[in-house]
Amino acid sequence: MDTRTKNLLRIRPEVPNAIVYDNMSSEERFQNVTIRPVIKLQRELLVEAFRNYANKHKGVFYTLTLEKRLVYIDNAIHKDIKFRNSLKGMIIGQFTVGEYLEYIENSSALNKRMMNIVIETIKDCVQLLDISVAV
Repeated sequence: MDTRTKNLLRIRPEVPNAIVYDNMSSEERFQNVTIRPVIKLQRELLVEAFRNYANKHKGVFYTLTLEKRLVYIDNAIHKDIKFRNSLKGMIIGQFTVGEYLEYIENSSALNKRMMNIVIETIKDCVQLLDISVAV
């Protein structure tokens, strides 16, 4: 194993609820073994990227109710392709070469899983995204 691969795997946090079973699909296995730990590792960066996105869009996010903030997060990630690609890059950049080769075999399905987890991660952190910490 090369140094980059060893280092990437070494710094990944454990995700206790990301269990792997023998009868799992390859996409679900990749999600639990690779995507969830990488997103957990990149959590602060992903939240900060969303905060920057919200600020660049005139801070409208901070004026919304909690329910509308959750919809805003969904729309930002699903509809803004440039932003979504930026988030994907933050995650894919933490893959080992082997993981990347596995990812490109079914990137469409894995991207859906990845973005759904990112959306949930940002929604879980929505209380951190208030105007007082946005500036």
